[in-house]
Formats: sequence, structure tokens, C-alpha cells
Amino acid sequence: MLLTPFCLVMSCLQVVPDRSQFYRYNSISLSCEDQLNATGWKVKRKTPEGGVRPCTSGWGTTSSGSACVIGNTYPSDTGVYWCESGDGNRSNSINITITDSTVLLESPALPVSAGAAVTLRCKAETESPNHTFEFLKDGRVVRSSATGEMTIRRASKADEGLYVCSIPGFGKSLGSWVNVEGSPAPSSSPPPAAARSVSVTRLMVHVLVGTPYLLSTILLALIHRDRSRGENTPVSMELF
Repeated sequence: MLLTPFCLVMSCLQVVPDRSQFYRYNSISLSCEDQLNATGWKVKRKTPEGGVRPCTSGWGTTSSGSACVIGNTYPSDTGVYWCESGDGNRSNSINITITDSTVLLESPALPVSAGAAVTLRCKAETESPNHTFEFLKDGRVVRSSATGEMTIRRASKADEGLYVCSIPGFGKSLGSWVNVEGSPAPSSSPPPAAARSVSVTRLMVHVLVGTPYLLSTILLALIHRDRSRGENTPVSMELF
């Protein structure tokens, strides 16, 4: 399994497919990626209806000690999931929502690396070529789409927030929080045209301001040179 940058620096829970919302009867695979060299990792969850319970205690099946599969999801599977080792170490937590809504938002379950591209997808329970899609962040429409996709080219902290997708006249999804971790890598792209224009303008101002001083300095040097020559030239006297 390809690890996300977030999982390369700590032990974490991986979700396949990588999203936080699922329809009823979907299948979810959860696994613990160990970066702490701990032992006895198990997937656990806490739902609104019950306490903390490990995989196979009434939900999910295991393919190995640190993996858990939910074959058919139900709204009762909505809750907070994490990994826990026999030594008491805990991974990150992920909120998973199982919905009966007519619209579902597909967004990453794990934090997104700053500077990375992120794609959100809006899915309708019943697809139609007449659908139009709107993406909302913190209650405000940020993007309209005819394809049901919204891509953030370079994610930053400003993109962090609660996202919802809506299909006008059809329905709206539940909200999912998108986390952005770290700082983006410095861009190697050339400065924009406006910045280059400002730089050229500043250069011209410096040249125009400095030119009179330069000319005055040269003129004074020439006068001083001529005077020096005049003083050093011997005066010829004629005897009468």
C-alpha cells in the first residue's frame, strides 16, 4: 500500500477507499501502518450509540491482526476510528460517516500535505446528465461544476475547512472536514509580470535620480583637473 506523507512520520490509520463518507452497503478496508515499531495494533472505533470496541467485536472482520474490513456499511457504523497498540500507543483518528443522503461528498480521510493537489468529488445516488454541482466551504459556495469535481491545485491552510457539496433541486451532502498539514514547498516559478514591471520601474527611478549626481561628480572632476593643469603650467616671460 502506498503511504501518504502523513503516515511516513507517524503511525496512522489508513482507509481504502481514501474518503470519509460512504453510502450504505459500501465496503471499507482499514489498516494500521506502524512507524513506531509497536506491537499488537488493532483497529478500534467509538460510535454515538456505543462505547469503544475493537474490530470483530460485533462489527468488521480481520484479514490480519492490524487490518479490519467492514463488508456492508450501515449508518450505525458512523463514528471515530483509530489504531491502538498493545503498548497503549494510538494513531490518528478519522471520522467516518455512513449516509443515506441522496448526495455524497468524496474528500480525503487523511490530512492533505500543503502544496499538494486535492480533488473533491460530488456523487449523486441517482446519476443524471442534467445535474449541476456546487461545492461549499464553511457555508459559502466556492465552486460550481458541471462534472462534479473540484480540484485545489496547491492546498494551503486557507483551504482547510468544512466542505459540503450540493446538487440544486436534488439534495445536499453531509459535511466533511479537510485538514491541511505542513507548509508548501517554495515555488521555483518566475515572478509574475506585475512584479517584474514593478522591479523595472524601480530600476528606472534609481537611474533617473542617480544620473544628476553622477554628472555633477564627473563635471567637478573635469574642472579640478583643468585647474590643476593651469597651476602646473610654467609661465613664459619675455625680456624687453
